[in-house]
Amino acid sequence: MNNPAHHDEDEEEQGDVFLDESDIVQEITVDDEDLPDVEGEDDDAENVEEADDSMHIFTGHTGELYTVACSPMDARLVATGGGDDKGFIWKIFDGDGAFELGGHKDSVTSLEFSTDGLLLASGSFDGLVKIWDASSGDLKCTLEGPGGGIEWVRWHPRGHLVLAGSEDCTVWMWNADRSTYLNVFSGHADKVTCGNFTPDGKTICTGSDDATLRIWNPRSGENIHVVRGHPYHTDGLTCLAITSDSTLALTGSKDSSVHIVNITTGKVVSSLTSHTDSIECIGLSLSSPWAATGSMDNKLIVWDLQHSSPRCTCDNEDGVTCLSWLGNSKYIAAGCADGKVRIWDSLSGDCVRTFSGHSDVIQSIGVSADKNFLVSCSLDGTARVFEIPEFQ
Repeated sequence: MNNPAHHDEDEEEQGDVFLDESDIVQEITVDDEDLPDVEGEDDDAENVEEADDSMHIFTGHTGELYTVACSPMDARLVATGGGDDKGFIWKIFDGDGAFELGGHKDSVTSLEFSTDGLLLASGSFDGLVKIWDASSGDLKCTLEGPGGGIEWVRWHPRGHLVLAGSEDCTVWMWNADRSTYLNVFSGHADKVTCGNFTPDGKTICTGSDDATLRIWNPRSGENIHVVRGHPYHTDGLTCLAITSDSTLALTGSKDSSVHIVNITTGKVVSSLTSHTDSIECIGLSLSSPWAATGSMDNKLIVWDLQHSSPRCTCDNEDGVTCLSWLGNSKYIAAGCADGKVRIWDSLSGDCVRTFSGHSDVIQSIGVSADKNFLVSCSLDGTARVFEIPEFQ
């Protein structure tokens, strides 16, 4: 075999030297993928990173995020919880001041600040509710009782009573200041997926995967009404909202419908039926008799509750997983399954802003007390803060 590094003088005098077929020892087929990249070739196409519109990113978690809550008093105070079995209390603009909320043994699924902003409740699939000092992050008490994971936690509008719905079909109420059990509400036949006190604090409404809404007396534990059967939902409830005058409950379901129930009588007074897939979220306007509903059919629909008719339909590029009206304004923020947060004008039905940054489904959004910041959390493991002062 000739050594390619060695040439005789005759060859050098002849100039170019060519190989004939007898010189070929072996043919090797080279796949294009095995060739080294030419510097600069297609780099732009492969490494284009989508714009990140967030002005603060919280990366303290090590797993998916499921829930975010903003303090009703401190405009910079935020709490997040997720699949790493932890919660964190942190401040916008402060990269080093996070308090870890440890002790849960399963995913932290729900967080809510008390109305006065002093306490934070965390609910977990470990069946526990923990109460934290919102300013220091210190654990105040652990509330036990439910035999299944916690689906949601809510505070009484005028006190430190905390309510939680469980996978074990029950709802529990405690006094968080005294760390004492007050009542258990039993009757649902499946996990309790949503619930809350009415704004006047006199009644409790709960929705379940058993396709019923139950209305309770918080003091006695009495089940005042059970709403079920035609013309109500035919599949599990996913979300509910209660009007500010405590008279009506709006409930959404996996059956794609929204129903309006008179809390006093327990009767269905109207049905909103323009969606074609599971309802994921409901929000009520603070300034007008309107509601917004978000669905996995990619639509956010704004409803006129006085006429039970849609005012406008906002088409998103993926399912709407969570929403929030922005204060008293006409704007609605929608968190979507494509990782975007879209701001919609409820009067025109126009999308006026799209916030990018997340790379996976947005699970929950919150709005700061001063309405200047929107905080979103995602299955991508981050919480992101977006500035929204122009949407007030």
